[in-house]
Amino acid sequence: MKKLIISIFAPFIAILPVSAAHAASQVQLSSDVFVERTKQKPDGTVTTILEEPKLVTPGDNLVFVVKFKNAGVKPAEKFVVTNPLPKAVAFNGTADGLETVSIDGGKSWGFLSNLRVEDAEGKSRPALMADVTHIRWNLNQPLPAGSGGKLIFRGIVR
Repeated sequence: MKKLIISIFAPFIAILPVSAAHAASQVQLSSDVFVERTKQKPDGTVTTILEEPKLVTPGDNLVFVVKFKNAGVKPAEKFVVTNPLPKAVAFNGTADGLETVSIDGGKSWGFLSNLRVEDAEGKSRPALMADVTHIRWNLNQPLPAGSGGKLIFRGIVR
């Protein structure tokens, strides 16, 4: 079984302002990635834990956490968080379901259920989670100064 070092999975995050250029400079982002594992407790029950991924193998479930905070003195309005997926990771959903996705490297965006992929023979099929290349959240609610939140998405090591 092929093993991969987690450094290739470090998420790359960008803030793209929708209307106000100052929103991007006010909002700070940080990210973490975890591997989800099941462990048996001494009493025999099984629990799910998140660990720092030192080494991952195909099929491992990853949890990406993107934290954002308005470090400015004014509310941040209409900012966008865009996260490309590493090629070695297949998208496996988000915690909120409010994201749009891209299946073409970030050129176009939509809800996964509305996107289609053209295969090598020119036939169109519905896009699948494995086709997703980027995730985007449009945070349209003003983010008060000093407040923040987190966005969570999941992936599977290919």
